Amino acid sequence: MTATYNDIRAAIEGRIATQMAIAPVYPVSYQNVPFTPPNNTPWLQVFLRLGDNNYATLLPTGSAGFNRQNGTLVVNVFTPIGVGAAANFTIAERIKDLFDRAKFSSIIFDAASGPAQVTPAAPEPYFQTQLTATFEAYVD
Repeated sequence: MTATYNDIRAAIEGRIATQMAIAPVYPVSYQNVPFTPPNNTPWLQVFLRLGDNNYATLLPTGSAGFNRQNGTLVVNVFTPIGVGAAANFTIAERIKDLFDRAKFSSIIFDAASGPAQVTPAAPEPYFQTQLTATFEAYVD
């Protein structure tokens, strides 16, 4: 099964939305969707960076084939400042567990990296870490 760019985005965002709807629940900001960060409570920011797109199949002219699309999932985790890293790392672990070496919807993830602290946090005042996971997907 191959996927389109929007299939990839929807599959990844859907996994995060489903997980973050389970208690404890956290709001999530997605690319190009209006969002107001909550006041002094944890939240997440999710975006995809699509990279190289290469032939995955070489077929005769007129035949259907598919490409391998490389990308990176980036998740920023924001928690209140001044209360330590534990809450932030617990949320990051939930996200890591969803994508670390996962395979679903024509997407294959590598091992996740992070959480790495981002200083200064943007926006402030939060304690911010960033989790990344590279992937390859097979697109029409």
